[in-house]
Amino acid sequence: MHLDPETCYRALRSHDPRFDGRFFVGISSTGIYCRPICTARSPKPENCSFYISAAAAEAKGYRPCLRCRPELAPGNASVDATHRLAQSAAALIEDGLHTELGLDGIAERLGVTDRHLRRVFQSEFGVTPVAFAQTQRLLLAKRLLTDTALSITDVAFAAGFGSIRRFDALFQQRYRLTPQQLRKHPKQSALPDSLAFELSYRPPCDWPAIQQFLAARAISGVEEVEPNAYRRIVALKSHKGWIQVSPSKKKSTLSVIVSASLAHTLPAVLARVKHLFDLSCNPREIAEILGTLAAARTGLRVPGAFDGFEIAVRAVLGQQISVAGARTLAGRFVSNFGEPVVTPFKALTTAFPKTARVAELQTGDIASLGIIANRANSIIELAKVVDTGKLRLTPGVDIPTTIEVLKAIPGIGDWTAQYIAMRALAWPDAFPHSDLVIMRALNTKKPKEALTAGEAWRPWRAYATMHLWKQSGDKMQ
Repeated sequence: MHLDPETCYRALRSHDPRFDGRFFVGISSTGIYCRPICTARSPKPENCSFYISAAAAEAKGYRPCLRCRPELAPGNASVDATHRLAQSAAALIEDGLHTELGLDGIAERLGVTDRHLRRVFQSEFGVTPVAFAQTQRLLLAKRLLTDTALSITDVAFAAGFGSIRRFDALFQQRYRLTPQQLRKHPKQSALPDSLAFELSYRPPCDWPAIQQFLAARAISGVEEVEPNAYRRIVALKSHKGWIQVSPSKKKSTLSVIVSASLAHTLPAVLARVKHLFDLSCNPREIAEILGTLAAARTGLRVPGAFDGFEIAVRAVLGQQISVAGARTLAGRFVSNFGEPVVTPFKALTTAFPKTARVAELQTGDIASLGIIANRANSIIELAKVVDTGKLRLTPGVDIPTTIEVLKAIPGIGDWTAQYIAMRALAWPDAFPHSDLVIMRALNTKKPKEALTAGEAWRPWRAYATMHLWKQSGDKMQ
């Protein structure tokens, strides 16, 4: 991405939120770097240098502003192939997988060589993946020190550092403060045994629409949706707990409360919340392409997935039946095969079944719940390919290849594959053109004609789908 200094400085002077997360400004007179929406007095142009990422600014010796807090800047969605590869790698790093997989493992997951990934990443972010990962760990640690009451030891390990000594040394080297100096008055969450965060997004955000969409599809025992709160069970590896997400009243942020039992999985939890609520989208950019289709609801977003396998099973259960019917079947499925989890909320009792558990089931086990045998078979086969690693239902995967693997599973056709791509894979150009509601909205009975009509909305056809569904009463899955 080319950063024009004059354009960046105008955005900085106007505090234009559309540029938040698109670049960062290093200020030579203070040695700090800021978001373009920082409320501090605007620096002189000659004191400013602009960077494509927080890591690039830190690589030049700048430390993060304590007022605008660069770690809270929203992400940047794109469908450009090279850009998307770099962004996908960045998302995996932010998800904490760099520590687990290493750069070689991330490159393998994205289907490229580590050499190519380094080159693309350096071009996109101005730093190596290792430097980027280091910055992400430090920024998460800074957030935990500022926003939670976790002990400094717990902060270090939750942020992905292998030792307290390394954490202290790097923190002081980079930020010229000790962790103890930064933490003056640790914040306490409003709920006991929990941690509180804020996640930014680019306005507008149609919270009522996404709340309504999730409420209609909430799986009993796993999720609970109220007008101003979304709650769900979380089970990541050996860690179990819950989250609560609510819209902030005065800021363009979501308030996220996470149970303390999930402290060591925070990068993954926060990344999944961002995915679920589509916080990286740029509504105005999308509205420009969708035109009159998006005019009435420019803040409409594509609900993602906290767990890709969960969404895929939900999609299979919902084939050719109503939203309410699919929700009922999903509740039975969880009640019979899920794992109990203790939470402070009466409605949250059970984690969605893991792939290994579902892969061991027999067709009759699932069919006994009132689920058609063919769909029961599809769910079992889906669980097997996901459990073996042959299929990954997460953002950043190769879209065409993943869709083909999905469609090779008996009972999963193009509609289901596109729906999964839209929500689980966060693919903004997914388009279930054979959907009856979409065809009706486009005044056609022919899927090919709907597909042709959708060409005008590339590369944001998933958002067009949401608008078409919304206009038709949100009847489909």
